[in-house]
Amino acid sequence: MTDYYLDSSATVKRYAQETGTAWVVSITDPTAENSILISEITVAEVAAALAAKHRVPRGISRPERDRALSLFLRECRDRFMLLKVDRRVIDLAVELTQRLPLRGYDAVQLATARLANQDLMASGLPPLVFVSADNDLIAAAQTEGLNTENANLYP
Repeated sequence: MTDYYLDSSATVKRYAQETGTAWVVSITDPTAENSILISEITVAEVAAALAAKHRVPRGISRPERDRALSLFLRECRDRFMLLKVDRRVIDLAVELTQRLPLRGYDAVQLATARLANQDLMASGLPPLVFVSADNDLIAAAQTEGLNTENANLYP
């Protein structure tokens, strides 16, 4: 069993066909018995990504978008561990933006993962694996000492 922290670019792959979808589905499958951690902001980001996939020409249909969003929200409620974005996360995100080339929400994602990783390790548990499809965010996570996986490296 592994604790995976998925950013939005990785999470959306579970609900819409992209490079890396099969791998993300495999690590998030309940039978794999992994813990899936996501930031609260991922809820809005994935909803927006699914809506954008519906709006583009030849994108997903409205029923596909609605089914994907419904499944995602159900899994957020019943299966995934949603991590709060509190003052501690925001303060760290601000600090990260001053040291690393990060956009605002990417800094929040990284701060959330870094603090969750610290909490896991302080409890004597193995470190989490930070999963993204964003090369810059992965590089920043590695700079911060996190174990990483790039979801785009899998079919």
